[in-house]
Amino acid sequence: MELLQRPAFSPMEPMVASCPDWLATHLHQSGGAVPFSRFMDLALNEPEHGYYGSGRARIGAQGDFVTSPALGSDFAALLAPQILAWLTSISRSDPDQRLSIVEIGPGEGHLARDLVAALRGADPELLARIELVLVEANPGMRRRQQALLQEADDLPLRWCSLDDLRRAPVHGVVIAHELLDALPVERLIWREGSFQQQWVELNPNGGLQMTHRPLPDGLHQEIRRVCNQGGIQLPPPDAPEGWTTEWNSALPDWFAAAAAALDAGVLLVIDYALEAQRYFTARRSDGTLMAVCAQQAGLSPLDQPGEQDLTAHLCIEVVDEAAQRNGWLVGDQAKQGEALLALGLAQRLHGLQQLPGQQLAEALQRREALLRLVDPAGLGAFRWLTYLRGLPEGGFSLSGAQGS
Repeated sequence: MELLQRPAFSPMEPMVASCPDWLATHLHQSGGAVPFSRFMDLALNEPEHGYYGSGRARIGAQGDFVTSPALGSDFAALLAPQILAWLTSISRSDPDQRLSIVEIGPGEGHLARDLVAALRGADPELLARIELVLVEANPGMRRRQQALLQEADDLPLRWCSLDDLRRAPVHGVVIAHELLDALPVERLIWREGSFQQQWVELNPNGGLQMTHRPLPDGLHQEIRRVCNQGGIQLPPPDAPEGWTTEWNSALPDWFAAAAAALDAGVLLVIDYALEAQRYFTARRSDGTLMAVCAQQAGLSPLDQPGEQDLTAHLCIEVVDEAAQRNGWLVGDQAKQGEALLALGLAQRLHGLQQLPGQQLAEALQRREALLRLVDPAGLGAFRWLTYLRGLPEGGFSLSGAQGS
């Protein structure tokens, strides 16, 4: 996700917003208040009114935010050789095994469409064994993807759920691009020497407001266990009163579902992610939660539920712990800029100079897009995190992995 502006809201400032009728109904059914994670889930995924559930999300230069695949086909063209290298290694153990490229949360479908085109020149024998599988939980987004991909017939293509894949697991590569940052998160607030859980409630006037309650025992124990496992100090030293952060309790279930869907293969997570020492620092006093609309971030997360995106960065150690707990082996990790340069982005930039003069506008547009993909202040700071399952040692390294 790339944004033009990054103002910031503060959880220490009172936030009140109007509440649409559909959300008020959900809140009334829950007694008038829900944890922030439930509010975030409704705002994003409610089938008729959620930002993604309704298909209202708009991704691209004219939308709410820009992703790497939305900048053009070069991203998929650079990623394709890495995917093929993994699939080739996976196929060696069983030359007759069907191979799958699974994208969970395909957004607009840009990456899937461009991967189909990028794989056309692959080894025909390998290509004949590959299918593309799209996992989309939100019906509104699925309709958009189907419209975009209706003519992408170079590879067998199907939509299914993670439950479908659990019943018939596949071998191959699973891609989660800007997906995990949209999983509903808990918001933790340090107050009077202990953590409180942020809630969203209806106020007497029928509007939305933030409140806080003591942590449930289960959440408290989960945080303690993961912090002990990962050597995380929470709160960090010198955390001020009101210090706020996110905690992603949805990660273990997600990795469990992904593990059940894949008998053997590689999972590639591409997202904004930080090490614990940078994620849980006293200086990051408002956490990483962002509300995004019309290329702007930092809006109040309570404003216009269902009309804006809500996202939170990942903590790498927390993600790794959730993966390992569910049978994944932690693989290579790299920043996107490093990975794409190792996969040939510089050579692709050089090749633009060879385009004929009448294609100057195209060359300039692609050059700008390629530079944005590796911009360390933007998309280039994304992390590529790999996780392995059911594979022999060796042969599954990430090009350009340098530990970051």
